Amino acid sequence: MSELGAGVIRSDDLAAAEINAADVKDVLRHWWGPDIFATDGSVDRQKVAAVVFADAAQRHRLEALLHPRVAIRRASLMNELEAQGRIKAIVLDSPLLYEVDLDLICDAVVFVDAEQAVREERSEKSRNWPAGELARREKTQQPLDMKRARADYTVDNNSTLAALRRQVEGVFAQIVSEAGAP
Repeated sequence: MSELGAGVIRSDDLAAAEINAADVKDVLRHWWGPDIFATDGSVDRQKVAAVVFADAAQRHRLEALLHPRVAIRRASLMNELEAQGRIKAIVLDSPLLYEVDLDLICDAVVFVDAEQAVREERSEKSRNWPAGELARREKTQQPLDMKRARADYTVDNNSTLAALRRQVEGVFAQIVSEAGAP
């Protein structure tokens, strides 16, 4: 969508930046000790994932720390993007869109659908997640059926990049048209 004129804000990128803020690192060191850090001093996100996806209380504690900070960064970026006349739309790329009520500030929600086997294969290849990691993480989120049902648009991501692009172009054009954007 960025290639089509959207400003894209990725929640995962914002969270990755926030988790390495000095004050957040101090809190994590206090909670989980020095082993949570990589040799370069950054937070080892795989170690954090091992903690928070094994213990819901720890996940909620981390979310309570990070989500308000991410929300502030997101709002700031949205203001910056809105000030740019060339941006046709702002896209919030967020795996927890419904869980943190971001859908309430969206004019439209697009659900990107892919079969379980496809999602597993992609997460193992692109993120180096071990088998079962995707399922473990998805269990901590709202069910995909609910997300699919609540979305305004669904694009199928089981095929080629070209096929996905065609669908996204159509959906994006419709959203921009309905919003009256140039």
